[in-house]
Amino acid sequence: MNERRPSRAMRKTGPATIAGTREPLDAINDYFYERGWTDGLPIVPPTRERVAAVLSGMPWRDPDELISVIPPKMGRATLRQVAVNAVMAGCKPEYLPVVVAALQAVSEPQYGLAHRQTTTHAGAPLIIVNGPIAGKLRINCGTGLFGPGWRANATIGRALRLVLVNVGGAGPGVDFSQTGHPGKYTFCIAEYEEANPWEPLHVERGFRRDQSTVTVVNAEAPHSMTENLQTDPDEIMQTFASSMSGLGVNNLYSQGHPVLVLGVEHAQYIAAAGWSKRDVKRVLFEQARQPWGLVRDRGKSKGPVFPEWVDRTDESAMVPIVCQADDLIVIVGGGAGGKSMFLPTAGAQSLSVTRLIETGRG
Repeated sequence: MNERRPSRAMRKTGPATIAGTREPLDAINDYFYERGWTDGLPIVPPTRERVAAVLSGMPWRDPDELISVIPPKMGRATLRQVAVNAVMAGCKPEYLPVVVAALQAVSEPQYGLAHRQTTTHAGAPLIIVNGPIAGKLRINCGTGLFGPGWRANATIGRALRLVLVNVGGAGPGVDFSQTGHPGKYTFCIAEYEEANPWEPLHVERGFRRDQSTVTVVNAEAPHSMTENLQTDPDEIMQTFASSMSGLGVNNLYSQGHPVLVLGVEHAQYIAAAGWSKRDVKRVLFEQARQPWGLVRDRGKSKGPVFPEWVDRTDESAMVPIVCQADDLIVIVGGGAGGKSMFLPTAGAQSLSVTRLIETGRG
């Protein structure tokens, strides 16, 4: 798609005014699409009234306050600009604090946004929501949590993506992801805390249970790991370890913070046997490995990050998918059934970030 130069009217007034004219909805969408301001799906016209309504979701913040400078274009994302994109995505006003927290999180240096915006890797910013706000906003954590049907999941993730494209400039021709994946449209879930037999992710990371957070991870599409027969934790871990350490998985070559979404039934079996979340992480750290003789000269084995303690003179030395057990993100989610999900990441070039969601002054 060839991006056209914005008209003089657009440069003067911005998309909110253009969208507020009496043009039919399809003409407005054509206008935005031709200028590369959408993700390819129809948008909600960001009229002044709609933008003001979404801004009411954070009345304690100045609409012109700078939230982030977004590469590669180094666009300045003010709260108002975030709200414009949230409107386009279909967000309700109460979703705005989650979108803002997610944008702040991907802007942290350890996430490595500049590279994520232009890389050939098939990663997208997965938003994991924890705390009371997940239930309040009805962010799906159960059956079909990665799928359609939930406005909060769909529009929060989409709003972040639209900001990265429209303000950061990471549209077609700049985003060089070789294949991409559907999470580049939207990628937002909540942890199923009520079904989690252990501490939820945000508590594990030092927040109170009554606080709400987002954790962002640049993740690939979820890979289903089926284990409908075994109920013993050791057997379940063997299935997981084999799936999570396949040759070609970026984390085998440069580690990072991959994600394991434990199905509810798997979590129950494991906890009933007396295992802690730390036990799950430890066993997978020890077992999700491949011998150096196989890893060598494949994938990304020459870097950029590799555990120093792997003896590269020994072909039988085992290479892990994380540098230490706690680098593996383990949450609980989904519905009934013997399936858990593994989400590989780009590796150590992009690490996860957890950020507190603002819910008002004080």
